[in-house]
Amino acid sequence: MRPTVETHSTSDESRRFLFENADIRGEIVSLDASFKDILAIHQYAPGVTRLLGEFLAAAVLLSSNLKFEGKLVLQARSDGQVPLLMVECNHELQVRGIARGVEQATSGSNEALLRNGQLTITVDPLKGQRYQGIIALQTGTLADNLGAYFNQSEQLRSRIWLAADGQRAAGLLLQQLPRQITEDINLRCEQWESASTSTDAVSAPILLSLPGAALLRRLYPRDPVRLFDSTRVQFHCSCSRQRCQNALSCLDPSEANQLLKEQGCITVDCEFCNAQYRFLRNDLSSVFGWNTTKTLH
Repeated sequence: MRPTVETHSTSDESRRFLFENADIRGEIVSLDASFKDILAIHQYAPGVTRLLGEFLAAAVLLSSNLKFEGKLVLQARSDGQVPLLMVECNHELQVRGIARGVEQATSGSNEALLRNGQLTITVDPLKGQRYQGIIALQTGTLADNLGAYFNQSEQLRSRIWLAADGQRAAGLLLQQLPRQITEDINLRCEQWESASTSTDAVSAPILLSLPGAALLRRLYPRDPVRLFDSTRVQFHCSCSRQRCQNALSCLDPSEANQLLKEQGCITVDCEFCNAQYRFLRNDLSSVFGWNTTKTLH
């Protein structure tokens, strides 16, 4: 048998897997080009880059685990060096993200970056009610805090592993399913502990570099695991001219009129993708009910 050559994964994908002999499922996420596309828009310090990558991988993991049409938003606010960090992932696994106010962020530790932080998880379906969950970002990693939250809220054992560097981000989720294969409670506990312990052995470089199939072989060499086809992940910004125009409708008409007099147009910049939208008076006449027709005498 020829030795397997392990190479960096250059794909942007999410892949589900199942343990054949245990009520355990998982998800593997790898972000390459999509993460680079986001980093190309803004320059972040290494600690912020790592944190943003972990948030993006986590958003894809959680979104992949939900059956809905809409978007999932992770938003962290803190008193630390990262006042605001927000990422979004929709049901088509299109992602975007941004960190604000991080010009002086030099630390590499979560404690300094997200001191006294709070994480809000928002599930915003196209149809139905929005759901929000709030997590206090205690000492530890984002993965630890997310795992603790889902263990409490869903009553299903869940573990998350995350990693990111200056070019790639990755994540892995394990979740114990309701009884179907294994009825014995003690055996279910043993199977979960075994899978969790095996996954704890994964290092950040391994999680970032190995493709899904090779990663599963490395982590669970004795367990039959079924790996499903991948779903593509890509960077995509949901901003549009129409959405910006709708946002401008919240302005006071007199304020908008003054801006147009002073600047000739109103510009709206998207922080996520750096797109710029310019609106002239004629563009906004219907928004504010202005009559642009001049009367001739």
